Amino acid sequence: MHILLGIILLLGVVVLPGWWVQRVMKRYSQPTDRYPGTGGQLARHLLDRSGLESVGVEQTEQGDHYDPESRVVRLSPGNYGSASLTAVTVAAHEVGHAIQHADGYQPLIARTRMVKSVQKFQKLGMLLIALMPVALIALKIPSAGLTLLLVGLAALASGILVHLVTLPTELDASFRRALPILTQGGYLKQEDRGAARKILTAAAFTYVAASMMGLVNFWWWLRILRP
Repeated sequence: MHILLGIILLLGVVVLPGWWVQRVMKRYSQPTDRYPGTGGQLARHLLDRSGLESVGVEQTEQGDHYDPESRVVRLSPGNYGSASLTAVTVAAHEVGHAIQHADGYQPLIARTRMVKSVQKFQKLGMLLIALMPVALIALKIPSAGLTLLLVGLAALASGILVHLVTLPTELDASFRRALPILTQGGYLKQEDRGAARKILTAAAFTYVAASMMGLVNFWWWLRILRP
Protein backbone atom coordinates (compact mmCIF):
# COMPACT_ATOMS: atom_id res chain seq x y z
CA MET A 1 0.00 0.00 0.00
CA HIS A 2 2.80 2.40 0.90
CA ILE A 3 4.53 1.66 -2.40
CA LEU A 4 1.30 2.32 -4.32
CA LEU A 5 0.75 5.62 -2.50
CA GLY A 6 4.36 6.57 -3.23
CA ILE A 7 3.89 5.87 -6.93
CA ILE A 8 0.65 7.90 -7.01
CA LEU A 9 2.36 10.79 -5.22
CA LEU A 10 5.32 10.65 -7.62
CA LEU A 11 3.03 10.65 -10.64
CA GLY A 12 1.15 13.62 -9.19
CA VAL A 13 4.35 15.60 -8.67
CA VAL A 14 5.58 14.77 -12.18
CA VAL A 15 2.37 15.00 -14.20
CA LEU A 16 0.33 17.71 -12.48
CA PRO A 17 2.57 20.74 -13.24
CA GLY A 18 2.58 20.02 -16.97
CA TRP A 19 -1.14 19.23 -16.99
CA TRP A 20 -1.97 22.45 -15.14
CA VAL A 21 0.17 24.59 -17.47
CA GLN A 22 -1.49 23.11 -20.56
CA ARG A 23 -4.96 23.45 -19.05
CA VAL A 24 -4.50 27.14 -18.22
CA MET A 25 -3.04 27.99 -21.62
CA LYS A 26 -5.81 26.14 -23.48
CA ARG A 27 -8.62 27.57 -21.34
CA TYR A 28 -7.84 31.17 -22.29
CA SER A 29 -6.85 30.51 -25.90
CA GLN A 30 -10.48 31.13 -26.91
CA PRO A 31 -11.92 33.29 -28.32
CA THR A 32 -9.12 33.98 -30.76
CA ASP A 33 -10.34 37.52 -31.47
CA ARG A 34 -10.68 38.80 -27.90
CA TYR A 35 -8.12 41.55 -28.46
CA PRO A 36 -7.57 43.92 -31.40
CA GLY A 37 -4.07 42.60 -32.16
CA THR A 38 -2.39 39.20 -32.27
CA GLY A 39 0.34 38.00 -29.96
CA GLY A 40 2.90 38.62 -32.67
CA GLN A 41 1.65 42.15 -33.26
CA LEU A 42 1.61 42.96 -29.55
CA ALA A 43 5.14 41.61 -29.12
CA ARG A 44 6.34 43.86 -31.94
CA HIS A 45 4.55 46.85 -30.46
CA LEU A 46 5.88 46.29 -26.93
CA LEU A 47 9.44 45.82 -28.17
CA ASP A 48 9.28 49.03 -30.20
CA ARG A 49 7.78 50.89 -27.26
CA SER A 50 10.65 49.67 -25.10
CA GLY A 51 13.26 50.87 -27.59
CA LEU A 52 14.08 47.33 -28.73
CA GLU A 53 13.42 47.76 -32.44
CA SER A 54 16.41 45.53 -33.23
CA VAL A 55 14.80 42.54 -31.49
CA GLY A 56 12.88 40.40 -33.96
CA VAL A 57 9.56 38.58 -33.64
CA GLU A 58 9.12 35.23 -35.34
CA GLN A 59 6.76 32.28 -35.48
CA THR A 60 8.21 28.95 -34.41
CA GLU A 61 7.28 25.32 -33.93
CA GLN A 62 9.74 25.04 -31.02
CA GLY A 63 7.54 26.60 -28.35
CA ASP A 64 7.30 30.17 -27.06
CA HIS A 65 10.68 31.57 -26.01
CA TYR A 66 13.13 34.44 -26.26
CA ASP A 67 16.44 33.65 -27.94
CA PRO A 68 19.10 35.91 -26.38
CA GLU A 69 21.75 34.88 -28.91
CA SER A 70 19.68 35.78 -31.97
CA ARG A 71 17.79 38.49 -30.08
CA VAL A 72 14.42 37.22 -31.28
CA VAL A 73 11.09 36.67 -29.55
CA ARG A 74 9.66 33.43 -30.94
CA LEU A 75 6.01 32.51 -30.51
CA SER A 76 4.18 29.30 -31.32
CA PRO A 77 1.69 29.53 -34.23
CA GLY A 78 -1.28 29.58 -31.86
CA ASN A 79 0.07 32.58 -29.97
CA TYR A 80 1.74 34.39 -32.88
CA GLY A 81 -1.38 34.59 -35.02
CA SER A 82 -4.12 34.60 -32.39
CA ALA A 83 -5.60 37.54 -30.50
CA SER A 84 -6.69 35.47 -27.50
CA LEU A 85 -5.91 36.33 -23.88
CA THR A 86 -3.34 33.53 -23.78
CA ALA A 87 -1.64 34.81 -26.94
CA VAL A 88 -1.21 38.42 -25.82
CA THR A 89 -0.19 37.44 -22.28
CA VAL A 90 2.43 34.91 -23.40
CA ALA A 91 3.75 37.44 -25.92
CA ALA A 92 4.20 39.96 -23.10
CA HIS A 93 6.02 37.33 -21.02
CA GLU A 94 8.53 36.65 -23.79
CA VAL A 95 9.01 40.37 -24.35
CA GLY A 96 9.73 40.51 -20.63
CA HIS A 97 12.75 38.28 -21.27
CA ALA A 98 13.92 40.60 -24.06
CA ILE A 99 13.68 43.52 -21.65
CA GLN A 100 15.64 41.55 -19.05
CA HIS A 101 18.35 41.01 -21.64
CA ALA A 102 18.46 44.69 -22.57
CA ASP A 103 18.69 45.62 -18.88
CA GLY A 104 21.61 43.24 -18.35
CA TYR A 105 19.57 41.14 -15.91
CA GLN A 106 22.24 38.80 -14.54
CA PRO A 107 20.06 35.74 -13.77
CA LEU A 108 18.99 35.63 -17.45
CA ILE A 109 22.57 35.95 -18.63
CA ALA A 110 23.66 33.21 -16.22
CA ARG A 111 20.82 30.97 -17.39
CA THR A 112 21.80 31.43 -21.02
CA ARG A 113 25.33 30.32 -20.23
CA MET A 114 24.09 27.40 -18.16
CA VAL A 115 21.74 26.17 -20.88
CA LYS A 116 24.49 26.19 -23.49
CA SER A 117 26.86 24.31 -21.21
CA VAL A 118 24.24 21.81 -20.10
CA GLN A 119 23.17 21.04 -23.68
CA LYS A 120 26.75 20.10 -24.53
CA PHE A 121 27.09 18.15 -21.27
CA GLN A 122 23.87 16.22 -21.94
CA LYS A 123 25.03 15.24 -25.42
CA LEU A 124 28.27 14.02 -23.88
CA GLY A 125 26.29 12.13 -21.24
CA MET A 126 24.22 10.28 -23.83
CA LEU A 127 27.42 9.35 -25.67
CA LEU A 128 29.07 8.09 -22.49
CA ILE A 129 26.05 5.95 -21.61
CA ALA A 130 26.11 4.50 -25.13
CA LEU A 131 29.82 3.74 -24.78
CA MET A 132 29.48 2.03 -21.41
CA PRO A 133 28.95 -1.52 -22.82
CA VAL A 134 31.90 -1.00 -25.19
CA ALA A 135 34.12 0.04 -22.29
CA LEU A 136 33.11 -3.00 -20.26
CA ILE A 137 33.83 -5.41 -23.12
CA ALA A 138 36.95 -3.77 -24.55
CA LEU A 139 38.68 -2.73 -21.33
CA LYS A 140 37.29 -5.44 -19.08
CA ILE A 141 37.40 -2.94 -16.23
CA PRO A 142 34.03 -2.69 -14.46
CA SER A 143 35.06 0.57 -12.80
CA ALA A 144 35.52 2.21 -16.21
CA GLY A 145 31.97 1.35 -17.24
CA LEU A 146 30.65 2.53 -13.88
CA THR A 147 32.47 5.85 -14.26
CA LEU A 148 30.99 6.39 -17.71
CA LEU A 149 27.54 5.54 -16.35
CA LEU A 150 27.79 7.96 -13.41
CA VAL A 151 29.02 10.82 -15.59
CA GLY A 152 26.28 10.10 -18.13
CA LEU A 153 23.55 10.11 -15.49
CA ALA A 154 24.95 13.31 -13.98
CA ALA A 155 24.69 14.89 -17.42
CA LEU A 156 21.03 13.91 -17.68
CA ALA A 157 20.33 15.23 -14.19
CA SER A 158 21.98 18.58 -14.96
CA GLY A 159 19.11 19.58 -17.23
CA ILE A 160 16.64 19.09 -14.39
CA LEU A 161 18.71 21.34 -12.14
CA VAL A 162 18.92 24.11 -14.75
CA HIS A 163 15.14 24.19 -15.19
CA LEU A 164 14.61 24.53 -11.44
CA VAL A 165 17.22 27.22 -10.75
CA THR A 166 15.93 29.38 -13.62
CA LEU A 167 12.44 29.69 -12.12
CA PRO A 168 13.19 33.12 -10.54
CA THR A 169 14.09 34.44 -14.01
CA GLU A 170 10.71 33.28 -15.31
CA LEU A 171 8.82 34.80 -12.39
CA ASP A 172 10.63 38.10 -12.93
CA ALA A 173 9.68 38.11 -16.62
CA SER A 174 6.05 37.42 -15.73
CA PHE A 175 5.40 39.62 -12.71
CA ARG A 176 8.04 42.37 -12.71
CA ARG A 177 8.02 42.90 -16.47
CA ALA A 178 4.99 41.55 -18.35
CA LEU A 179 2.19 42.13 -15.83
CA PRO A 180 2.99 45.83 -15.17
CA ILE A 181 3.31 46.42 -18.92
CA LEU A 182 -0.07 44.82 -19.61
CA THR A 183 -1.95 46.46 -16.74
CA GLN A 184 -0.38 49.91 -16.64
CA GLY A 185 -0.39 50.16 -20.44
CA GLY A 186 -4.09 49.35 -20.59
CA TYR A 187 -3.57 46.34 -22.84
CA LEU A 188 -5.77 44.04 -20.75
CA LYS A 189 -9.48 44.15 -20.22
CA GLN A 190 -10.19 44.78 -16.54
CA GLU A 191 -12.00 41.47 -16.17
CA ASP A 192 -9.04 39.57 -17.65
CA ARG A 193 -6.42 40.61 -15.10
CA GLY A 194 -6.97 37.65 -12.79
CA ALA A 195 -6.81 35.19 -15.68
CA ALA A 196 -3.69 36.91 -17.01
CA ARG A 197 -1.96 36.30 -13.68
CA LYS A 198 -2.78 32.60 -14.01
CA ILE A 199 -1.36 32.52 -17.54
CA LEU A 200 1.80 34.33 -16.44
CA THR A 201 2.21 31.87 -13.58
CA ALA A 202 1.78 29.00 -16.04
CA ALA A 203 4.32 30.58 -18.40
CA ALA A 204 6.84 30.80 -15.57
CA PHE A 205 6.20 27.25 -14.38
CA THR A 206 6.61 25.77 -17.87
CA TYR A 207 10.23 25.12 -16.89
CA VAL A 208 9.17 23.40 -13.68
CA ALA A 209 6.94 21.11 -15.73
CA ALA A 210 9.88 20.43 -18.04
CA SER A 211 12.10 19.56 -15.08
CA MET A 212 9.50 17.12 -13.80
CA MET A 213 9.42 15.40 -17.17
CA GLY A 214 13.20 15.36 -17.02
CA LEU A 215 12.88 13.39 -13.80
CA VAL A 216 10.82 10.81 -15.66
CA ASN A 217 13.52 10.54 -18.32
CA PHE A 218 16.19 10.24 -15.63
CA TRP A 219 14.25 7.50 -13.82
CA TRP A 220 13.68 5.66 -17.13
CA TRP A 221 17.42 5.53 -17.80
CA LEU A 222 18.07 4.33 -14.26
CA ARG A 223 15.60 1.48 -14.78
CA ILE A 224 17.24 0.50 -18.07
CA LEU A 225 20.79 0.65 -16.75
CA ARG A 226 20.16 -0.91 -13.36
CA PRO A 227 21.89 -4.32 -13.21
